[in-house]
Amino acid sequence: MNYQIGRRYSHQLITGISFGLTSGVITSLGMIVGLYSATLSRLAVVSGIMIMAIADGLADAAGLHISEESELEKGKGKHTSKEVWLTTLFTFLSVIGFISTFAVPILIFPLKTAIFVAVGWGVLLLVLLNLYIARIKKQAPLRLIAEHILLALFVIVVSNGAGNLIARYIK
Repeated sequence: MNYQIGRRYSHQLITGISFGLTSGVITSLGMIVGLYSATLSRLAVVSGIMIMAIADGLADAAGLHISEESELEKGKGKHTSKEVWLTTLFTFLSVIGFISTFAVPILIFPLKTAIFVAVGWGVLLLVLLNLYIARIKKQAPLRLIAEHILLALFVIVVSNGAGNLIARYIK
């Protein structure tokens, strides 16, 4: 993709990547912690990551595709068909790409350590994305970062609780 195309479709690129990263990270952290709590199984966690990368990538891309198609401006579609499909593609690639990175620590480290490394990786990705967004919007980044980190922590806590309940009652 040359520079002019990148500039022309920067909205689609930024939308796809920011949505894909945020969704991928928060969903991954919840699923990883929940599966770990429920199974204590490296196979279950890695399988969950890879299956979720594909399924969540396709689902998020389809959802954003429909959302972009439904945006109206002055009674007409706000985005061209090409813009909608580029957003769809960028979303799918970013979701599958970011989610897949969470398999690396699970494969490298002992499972319990890998969970903490994965959480740290997810937090780092969210911080970097929110620093970028704050810079674009010319805002102080702390509130934006805190909001998304708290959301991720909430998902982690709820998923951990769900995993523990599943492990307790389904054995």
